[in-house]
Amino acid sequence: MVVAMLLFLLGLLATKAVALNACGNCGDLEVPYPLSIDDNCGEPKYRIYCNNGNLEFMSARGLYYKILRIDSSASKLVINPPDILKDTCYSTDLSQGGLLLDESSPFNISTHNTVMLFNCSDNILLSPLNCSLNSICRQFEEKVEQGSGCVDTLCCNFLKDSAMTSHRIRARVGGCTAYTSLVDFKPDDTLDSWNYGIELQWLPSN
Repeated sequence: MVVAMLLFLLGLLATKAVALNACGNCGDLEVPYPLSIDDNCGEPKYRIYCNNGNLEFMSARGLYYKILRIDSSASKLVINPPDILKDTCYSTDLSQGGLLLDESSPFNISTHNTVMLFNCSDNILLSPLNCSLNSICRQFEEKVEQGSGCVDTLCCNFLKDSAMTSHRIRARVGGCTAYTSLVDFKPDDTLDSWNYGIELQWLPSN
């Protein structure tokens, strides 16, 4: 009985310690432990950024991506995909090679992302991607304003599964110059129900 009570109290103390070390809010988003927005809360290796009331994730190349939502119970957050520049088929992070995560950080790209690639070279056809006329990237080109600059380019989509690198979505001249991503996409989803984002997950804090 005494041992059970001690374990219960230790659990309460641990929960309280975590709560005390959480960072509070940035704008409308709560920043749960172990995520950190300054040196006085969270864990340093789980660093994200509160810039002018916007919660943002910084890539390994120093680019900031707006955080749309956080699910602390699943250790996941969703960032906004890069814009595709108007009248072009170039992602705003093209000059940095797309999204790159620091491989030594606790963050990685989850397997719930369906990525669409645009303005691709013919070499992409050697990859096991869906580059057919039925690819959902065709709908994006034809019906979404950001995709209008990519019409009539070679585009493909794929589910970013565990067999692929979990730290990069590549964009480059000579490959594919633009991309976007959907979270938890299902084949029967309608265009107006697409959930744009790039889902990242983090490893538990030690």
